[in-house]
Amino acid sequence: MVSHGIKWLLAVVALCSCLELMGQGALREGDLLFCCTDSANAITAVTTGVDNYPIDHVGIVHHIGGNDGPLYVIEAVKPAVRLTSLDRFVDEAPLVLVGRVNVDCDVNSSVRACLRLVGKPYDDLYLPGDSAVYCSELVQLCYVNNAGELLFSTIPMSFHDSTGTIIDYWRQFYQQHGMSVPEGAPGTNPGELSRRPQVTILGKYPILL
Repeated sequence: MVSHGIKWLLAVVALCSCLELMGQGALREGDLLFCCTDSANAITAVTTGVDNYPIDHVGIVHHIGGNDGPLYVIEAVKPAVRLTSLDRFVDEAPLVLVGRVNVDCDVNSSVRACLRLVGKPYDDLYLPGDSAVYCSELVQLCYVNNAGELLFSTIPMSFHDSTGTIIDYWRQFYQQHGMSVPEGAPGTNPGELSRRPQVTILGKYPILL
């Protein structure tokens, strides 16, 4: 007959295993972490996330040193593309949704391509074809299938609200840079990326699979 002490020890071990799974264990290499804001901003004002979540950022899960290594997130933020610890990444967002590519994807090649862009400057002008990179552009440029073909096409960039009017923030922002708003230029955004059919949203972080 199992003693109360042993039962208690087994329960603690089971709880610790469960908590580990709920944290890092459920995440896979190349998963996409979509960050939701708790207040509207210039990005969420002109884009829509999955299930209308106010998504304004996305990062890529990476195990440093293999599947048993520590979890980091590759993300494009000011001033440059960087590796951020998972704990720091999720602590900086009120809510994080976990997405996983559900089609043929060469995950290792895709993540290696992301890593090659670490140190590239952040593109706060959201322009295509330059040397800087923004968050969802990092995914769009790097994720490929096993034939080496890009998984995610670009879309016409949107800087307008639901009425079709370009919001004042973006008009003023680009005026300060001596530019017109690049409405309709090819690009991406994290909210729209979360709604792509190639991405399955697994749930809110942490998840238990």
